[in-house]
Amino acid sequence: MKTYDLVDEALLSAGADPVWEALVGELSGAARWWVPDNTFEPADGAPDRVGALTRITVHTKGVDKGGKKLRFTARTTAVEPGRRLGLEYVEGAFRGTAEFTLVPLDGGGTRLAMRFRARPHGGLAVLANVVDIGAQHTRATRAAFARLGRLLPAEPSPAASAATAPEVSR
Repeated sequence: MKTYDLVDEALLSAGADPVWEALVGELSGAARWWVPDNTFEPADGAPDRVGALTRITVHTKGVDKGGKKLRFTARTTAVEPGRRLGLEYVEGAFRGTAEFTLVPLDGGGTRLAMRFRARPHGGLAVLANVVDIGAQHTRATRAAFARLGRLLPAEPSPAASAATAPEVSR
């Protein structure tokens, strides 16, 4: 049986707080940057709450373009606001875990990474013998992260902030 252990990451010019807000918003159903590949729907509470369930649909040809839809449900297992969000896939097309980590970068910006450690389940396990699901996952994740990078404003660098800080009179 195939098992995937993938890490995809992006260097974003936005700070960790806006990246976190965008991640939680997307998992809450905002459909701003992971579309057309994936959509998310909270099933039982906000995804930034341990124990919450989120339904995930992978649209293999894009939203509303036909094609097979892979559905699975994730339970939130760890929340460190602005730093880490852990998920466990508990039913549907995958079993395993995903973890999003956000690391502030020196000089501004954030490294966003997703580690996907899962195995296909049910009919998808058979399909995984002929389709490179890992490559498709990486392509979709990297494309989503690139869309997120274009969506969020850049964080000003500390040097630029100091240079443009208003003068304080005493």
